Amino acid sequence: MIDIIKPCASVPYNVFCEYYKKALTKNQQSIEAIFISSLDTNANEVDSRAVNLKYIIDDEWIFFSNYESKKAKDFDTHNQISALFYWGSINTQIRIKAKIRRSSRKISLNHYANRSLEKNALASSSRQSREIGSYEDVVINYKKTLENTELVARLPDNWGGYSFIPYYFEFWEGHESRINKRDAYKMNDNVWEHSFLQP
Repeated sequence: MIDIIKPCASVPYNVFCEYYKKALTKNQQSIEAIFISSLDTNANEVDSRAVNLKYIIDDEWIFFSNYESKKAKDFDTHNQISALFYWGSINTQIRIKAKIRRSSRKISLNHYANRSLEKNALASSSRQSREIGSYEDVVINYKKTLENTELVARLPDNWGGYSFIPYYFEFWEGHESRINKRDAYKMNDNVWEHSFLQP
């Protein structure tokens, strides 16, 4: 589930919310899963991964991660991302382009305080994306951290939220006829421009 606290009132946000409600009624699994693609400017490579979108607050879309991870390094050097939802229950893709930055510490603190100890222990114990000898070493590090309740209670300096603000949406709606509907919105001079795209 995505916690839509205060969605922006502009048209593409309203369209997103309508598709989201429709997918919820169809019991879409992992409805919060969003695929984020970023550019590694050093290697000149594009990477993608799924993360869980936690909040939409006004025009901010927020997920959480390790600030020393591979994707964090990508975001630090190139702050433009693309993002994708695919909800098979309603045969819909939602494509987004956005600028990304770290969320406020207040957002990170509030979210961390409401997570389970187990999740927070993993946030503290993992040096995300770095090589390690074995999976067993991952489990050992996690269990040691979980026992240190004082450590787990504190928000790690290297963990927190990422906020992205979309400037492009495409709502792709699949049809059996293959005459798929593609509805696009692009921000231009602070105004959303609407267009339809051919299948």
